[in-house]
Amino acid sequence: MQLRDCSHDLESGRPYPGDPPVSVTPHASFEADGYRVADISCSTHSGTHVDAPSHMLADGKFLDEFSVEEFQFDAHLVDCTDHGEREAVGADAIPGAAGSTDVDLLVFHTGWSERWGRREYFDHPYLTERAAERCVDLDCDVGLDTASVDPTPTRNASDDEPSGYPAHAALLGADSLVVENLTNLAGLPERFTLHAYPIPVAADGAPVRAVAAFE
Repeated sequence: MQLRDCSHDLESGRPYPGDPPVSVTPHASFEADGYRVADISCSTHSGTHVDAPSHMLADGKFLDEFSVEEFQFDAHLVDCTDHGEREAVGADAIPGAAGSTDVDLLVFHTGWSERWGRREYFDHPYLTERAAERCVDLDCDVGLDTASVDPTPTRNASDDEPSGYPAHAALLGADSLVVENLTNLAGLPERFTLHAYPIPVAADGAPVRAVAAFE
């Protein structure tokens, strides 16, 4: 069994527009105190993270309402590396084979993680509302190597892009989980297991250590 880390370092990159940045500040030092303790501050959607339904829904489930088993996924990799800047990924990109009963996560590989830490990272491809609904129809959660399943507002946004968060609404409204800011997806087999465990917190999301396991 091979393991591959599919997580960005929490301190790296840029915060999602409007979110607080990550900071890791020394609180106690070995020299002064004989031990080290650091203060970590970040949003619930920093780095590679998982969205819970409460992220977008007033009455949505929080992370602590999901069992730990629900963060181990039988994943199917969807190749979307032919999609460019701010290009929509439609339902036709989702292969029919993904509907098999032993798949519970569709991972959209766009290659956008190569832009991590740069401003253009936020001009990523995104899922259409119909693509998100197709994932729900297949009873699949979603992972992707971009900042969001919906378009991220930047100065490059066009008037014909969807407003609001329709893909989030479709997925989270069905109690699906969304794992964002994955990386290192190139070369993974079409089928693999993704472990993406958040810290045990009653929150709308949390950073995860995402690890792919495959033969």
